Amino acid sequence: MDTRDVLTPAGGDQGRDLTVGELAHRWWRPAIVVLVLTAAVVWRLVAPDLGAPPNLEIATAATFLAVLLLRNRWAAVVPFAVVAVSDAMIGNTQIMWFTWSAWAVVGLGAILARNLRGPGRYAAALGVGVGGSLWFFAWTNFGVWLMDGMYPATLDGLLASYVAGLPFLRTMLLGNLVLVPLAALAASLVERAEERASVASVRPAVQG
Repeated sequence: MDTRDVLTPAGGDQGRDLTVGELAHRWWRPAIVVLVLTAAVVWRLVAPDLGAPPNLEIATAATFLAVLLLRNRWAAVVPFAVVAVSDAMIGNTQIMWFTWSAWAVVGLGAILARNLRGPGRYAAALGVGVGGSLWFFAWTNFGVWLMDGMYPATLDGLLASYVAGLPFLRTMLLGNLVLVPLAALAASLVERAEERASVASVRPAVQG
């Protein structure tokens, strides 16, 4: 067996992005990302019909998982893919640019954590889950106040917009407090499986 084809041992490729060739070799990583991305799109489309609480979303967790598995800055496009595909099906809103730019910040936060492992990864997951939810709430409700015409163009109107959005924030925050750390756990399980496969593959080559 050519040991160059064996997965890099634990920690051997940490601290850097994976190349396209490495991701092609570890094809299951992009495959998992595609499955999660599809699930995020489908969930956004069917959640209202299923009676799910408003703003219970999996796009933040999907982004975090995608960045950890692909370990590449381009994985931040995951939230844009989710909203672009689902918006094309359900129609867009007047605050599209606020929604999309809010997801951009979530993607940036995930990128900064892409090379973390151990406790630091789970701390980052909580940070992305909480920080992303709060930022999304603050920025998109500001957009509603500014552009939607639902509230007076006054400070009281802005405060009313935020108060009205609190139930949506609660749902998004609670969901991300669970789902984003689960995404970190899923990435760690994939890495451990790769490490076990690497050890199992190297042993016969060494013995031979």
